Amino acid sequence: MQAELQKSAYRERSSRFFFKEKKSYNTYEVLINLLLLVAVGMLKIAVGSKNIVKIRAVENSFRKVFGEVEVRGVEVNSGVSHTPSSWEELVQGAINRAQQALQEISGDFGAGLEGGYEKTKFGFLLTGAVVLINKEGEISIARSGGFLLPKRIEKELKQGRELGDIMDEISGKKNTKQQEGAVGFFTKNYTNRQESFEVAVLYALSRFLQEEFYKK
Repeated sequence: MQAELQKSAYRERSSRFFFKEKKSYNTYEVLINLLLLVAVGMLKIAVGSKNIVKIRAVENSFRKVFGEVEVRGVEVNSGVSHTPSSWEELVQGAINRAQQALQEISGDFGAGLEGGYEKTKFGFLLTGAVVLINKEGEISIARSGGFLLPKRIEKELKQGRELGDIMDEISGKKNTKQQEGAVGFFTKNYTNRQESFEVAVLYALSRFLQEEFYKK
């Protein structure tokens, strides 16, 4: 992974060169940066979902660390309920998504993002799990921030309804889970579902960015 991080520095240098505003380019500079991109290749991440919110969350977070990356989403079966109701179920769904994504798309990382809630003595806590698996099979698990859901939503969830459908009904919008989500609705879009997942993806990357501390 250290070698990959070293390569990422070259990727970032090259991508910043091509994406920054500049009136003219020196021919030598262009050739050097093109050669760097070709030599190290672009980091590829397979996301176990076609949900644009999840794909963008992974893409934005990986770009912060590695510069320009290639992110592809693929439809997979999470293997859990439509709205997971425990931390264990959320993590299992995220693991299943990440593993299947790597099987479907050959990449450097598989990413699984699973949203749902956790039952606590205080109420139902909205949260999410993020799992990253590298091509060596090493797994990192992180969670997004959360908040307690209103009792009226708890009641609907207990009846087996999907959270996304409930939020569509409350907000009067369609497919909110691929937009601001419950996070955006209840915070009045001071933050949203994508931003919540972005932070969790960065948390999950910690396992690989500081891997010497995770070795046995």
